[in-house]
Amino acid sequence: MKLFRTVAASLALLLPLTAAYAQDIKERTIKFSFLNEKEHPQGLGAQKFADLVASKSGNKMKVRLFPGGTLGGDLQTLSALQGGTVEMTVLNAGLLSSLNKEFSALDLPFLFNDAKEADAVVDGPFGKRLFDKLPEKGLVGLGYWDLGFRNLSNSKRPVAKLEDIAGLKIRVVQSPVYIDLFNTLGANAVPMPFPEVYTALEQKAIDGQENPLATIYSSKFHEVQKYITMTRHIYNPQALLMSKKFWDQLSAPEKKVIADAAHEAQAYQRQVSREKDAVAAENLKKAGIQINELPPAEIARIREKVKPVVAKASGDIKDAVAELNSEIAKVRK
Repeated sequence: MKLFRTVAASLALLLPLTAAYAQDIKERTIKFSFLNEKEHPQGLGAQKFADLVASKSGNKMKVRLFPGGTLGGDLQTLSALQGGTVEMTVLNAGLLSSLNKEFSALDLPFLFNDAKEADAVVDGPFGKRLFDKLPEKGLVGLGYWDLGFRNLSNSKRPVAKLEDIAGLKIRVVQSPVYIDLFNTLGANAVPMPFPEVYTALEQKAIDGQENPLATIYSSKFHEVQKYITMTRHIYNPQALLMSKKFWDQLSAPEKKVIADAAHEAQAYQRQVSREKDAVAAENLKKAGIQINELPPAEIARIREKVKPVVAKASGDIKDAVAELNSEIAKVRK
């Protein structure tokens, strides 16, 4: 994000808001595809971004939102961005590991203690360095949003200890780290695009899934689940992305509009995401969901159990993981 702040600051000095500047902003429509609903913090952040772009461009640049995976799952949308048929998306940063393995470091289990640690790391040199690798893959990174800590839900039984996970069919993100994590915990991991999850739960093709509370509630998974366990096993920073094909078509003033709107929307989205997660917990309880907090000793057992997953996932990216852990250590000091 610092890269875009620097770009925006430079452009602010070079391009005052003159008539000539305004002429460099053209009528444009930006298709912004994402998986969650409009009411989800992801959707609220997207709407804030759209409002800011309209305001800053004098209503010349319009962002059209496509929520709920209407244009496809994350990997399909990522391909569309690279091809230039969709202009924007926001998705779990770890999914970009298909383009650069170092992004998978952000998906390591039990990496961050809290959201502030994650913010500091992704807004710092580590997050910037990862984004610097994207243009060669046809993408431009505009900032990191918050999805939150992931928790386990299922329809079969309360999960009060490690052994209770055994045998559960759990939908996971289409990423090796998630598959290995839940298989190691004794579950049967079922990788699946997010738009298919509700139906799979409803038809009992799977027993459960894992997501932050705000996502569980906004996606109405509580209608087809009974139990939630606060595992907080992975924290998800999300990458706000633009197609490089589209970015390269923009004038300097248009790029400034996008960069400024992205920076402001990031702060808003993070705040609303964390507020919504707390509200979601209460709403889920009111809906009849049983929410279990695992004792620290049980979390410690789970962390110990998944150490081989961390070691395997770190194998090809040892330098990146060392850099990431170093940044986290600095934050904790």
